[in-house]
Amino acid sequence: MNEQDLNKIKQAVTMILEAIGEDPSREGLLDTPKRVAKMYHEVFEGLNKDPKEYFEVVFHENHDEVVLVKDIPFYSMCEHHLVPFFGVAHVAYIPRDGVVAGLSKLARAVETTAKRPQLQERITSTVADAMMEMLNPIGVYVIIEAEHMCMTMRGIKKPGSKTITTVARGIYEHDDVKRAEILSLLKTN
Repeated sequence: MNEQDLNKIKQAVTMILEAIGEDPSREGLLDTPKRVAKMYHEVFEGLNKDPKEYFEVVFHENHDEVVLVKDIPFYSMCEHHLVPFFGVAHVAYIPRDGVVAGLSKLARAVETTAKRPQLQERITSTVADAMMEMLNPIGVYVIIEAEHMCMTMRGIKKPGSKTITTVARGIYEHDDVKRAEILSLLKTN
């Protein structure tokens, strides 16, 4: 995000503050437009990144069973209301021909995909599709659990409610036993 874009955000935040009846020159709000612009630069930094880049470097290991990284925390912004949603992602795959990714790369793919105006469903499918394309695994299963502030602080106002989305690719699309294995592993501490 360049300086011109940051200035546009500052101007827009100033206008929002004025529109809701606030005084942007009030002491507590003086630097708010600048702080919001800086925050938006950080929380939307995934806009110009592709999660596939994390799977360009792979390792060859004699492993052909499930790899699961669970409880990957993430934060995102609902594209409908521009308020946060947050939760955890669980990413599993079965390597093909021993091709594995670094474990941190699964978390980085989730984080990058989440850092843009987003839908939870899209995060789930984007991560799964990136892994399928770049790793060519036997299967990928992604589960995301999140709380949406657009349901907590406005609208229906149901704090604590969670939305769960799943995407199954490859063997997980049709093999109920393999899917059950992942769900069982998620229940363990």
